[in-house]
Amino acid sequence: MVNIKAAGKRKVLTGAVAAAVAGAAFGVVALTGTATATADTGATVRADRDGPRPTVVLEHGAFADSSSWNGVVSRLRADGYPVVAAADPLRGPHDDATALRGLLDHIKGPKILVGHSYGGSVISEAAANDPDVKALVYVAAFLPAPGESALELTGKYPGSTLPDTLDPVSVTRPDGTRGTDLYIRQDKFRHQFAADVPREEAALAAAGQRPIAQTALEEKATVAAWKTIPSWAVVTTQDLNIPAAAQRFMAERAHARVTEVAASHAVAVSRPGVVTRVIEDAARATR
Repeated sequence: MVNIKAAGKRKVLTGAVAAAVAGAAFGVVALTGTATATADTGATVRADRDGPRPTVVLEHGAFADSSSWNGVVSRLRADGYPVVAAADPLRGPHDDATALRGLLDHIKGPKILVGHSYGGSVISEAAANDPDVKALVYVAAFLPAPGESALELTGKYPGSTLPDTLDPVSVTRPDGTRGTDLYIRQDKFRHQFAADVPREEAALAAAGQRPIAQTALEEKATVAAWKTIPSWAVVTTQDLNIPAAAQRFMAERAHARVTEVAASHAVAVSRPGVVTRVIEDAARATR
């Protein structure tokens, strides 16, 4: 396990919803070789003696959107990796994995699949039985086993303060039934989700956060791709959404290669270099 220490410091739902989700060494080694353009991503892909680099597919979690990966995307592209930051619907692991699988089927060649927070539940299902997914990288994320939910895993250890910050919104689903979407209150967002992110940047993220369906946190996993695909994990020790103890438990159970960093849940924003390094380690190790 790699331990990285950061210099920086850093009711609404109860019982069945007490959990939740969310929904980045510091230098990166650049490989050398010839370069070719890719039309799908607009990136430049360097090829070396082992062939072209895998496409990195990033899946965000709750209370975030694809822009939360921007710092990671820019670093991966600079190092020659094609990248796609997917849009996660945040409706439930099965439906979201189905949506992600469609994107994976469209992207040809080897892939590294990365999930943040609730996005970990999604990649664990989407990657199952996909021979082109060479590695899974979990970033402050859930690694559920079949029969487990994000709710259950968060509550397994103390430390999450998310329930008291949530702002539930009643919504009407496409089929006419009623449901609940969960946001983090904007005045609580930085402390809860992104304590080590600059205040103005965190305020923008709070205003643009995407909600997760309450039922998504209770939906149980049916498959676990980490059982057959090599896995890496970034464990955030200052995380107020998913306790570090829960992250360690899941990562160790999956035999993931663990990097610990003293960061908030928004580690891909506050520490993009760390997250990028772990992704590139996974890509190199599985080529």
